[in-house]
Amino acid sequence: SRPPRAASMASAADRFNINSQLEHLQSRHVGTGHADTNRFEWAVNIHRDSYASYFGHHTTLQYFALAENESIGRVKYNMMQKMLVPCGHPPQREEEQ
Repeated sequence: SRPPRAASMASAADRFNINSQLEHLQSRHVGTGHADTNRFEWAVNIHRDSYASYFGHHTTLQYFALAENESIGRVKYNMMQKMLVPCGHPPQREEEQ
């Protein structure tokens, strides 16, 4: 038979605890976003995290260098340049127009 309805739903205290943990995580780590994170900021964080991961895994850099027919140093340099503005310049916000 089915469990009681209260047992299957999270209580208000559980939801509050989860939300407070999420806020704590977002305050500690820049890339996790927050309630006001827009699409552009989220995409920039994803791209930068990806490039940082590629730098940390030498075999991935070797793969990219082989695929692009470039040296590993050149691939690292190109990725560092892309990290500065990975998704182009940010769009103008409505308040600034």
